[in-house]
Amino acid sequence: MLLKKQTVWLLTMLSLVVVLSVYYITSPEQKVTNMANVQEKTSEKKSASESTTKSEDGKTVISGVASDEVFEALRLEVEDQRNEVKEQLNEIIASTDLPAEKRSEAYDQMKQLDELATKENVLETLIKTMGYDDALVRADGEKVRITVKAKDHSPAAANDIIQLVRTEIGEMQNVVVDFQPTK
Repeated sequence: MLLKKQTVWLLTMLSLVVVLSVYYITSPEQKVTNMANVQEKTSEKKSASESTTKSEDGKTVISGVASDEVFEALRLEVEDQRNEVKEQLNEIIASTDLPAEKRSEAYDQMKQLDELATKENVLETLIKTMGYDDALVRADGEKVRITVKAKDHSPAAANDIIQLVRTEIGEMQNVVVDFQPTK
């Protein structure tokens, strides 16, 4: 009986840590500070990241989205989705109504999510060391999508990236490489 009380106590404390971490990350004070920093950086990069094109009717269209910001936004979106899944899995783990097998499966899924995130970060770093400006790796089940920011691209470069992914993650993955040009 004592073991069950200790387990419940431990899971309660872990859940509390997760809730406090989510609160800290999403607290309004931090968002205001981050928004001020983003606005300063955006104003500095605006001239470098804006591209002008002529439309068919002769009007000029200005595109002001920097690809670095797009990559960061996608990274944050993936991280938010994973945090929501982890929170749900934490609730399953903390539930005393469920059998031990279900809680164990939830714990294993949470470990797999952490391992996947680590592998994605390692792959991004390895791709950047291959001489590319930036890389974004998103793995979902059997599919791995890679977006690489590079001046030049070729099928051979894409094949090198695919081989790197297969050695790091595994052979059964469906790997898609997309190159975004830099200016």
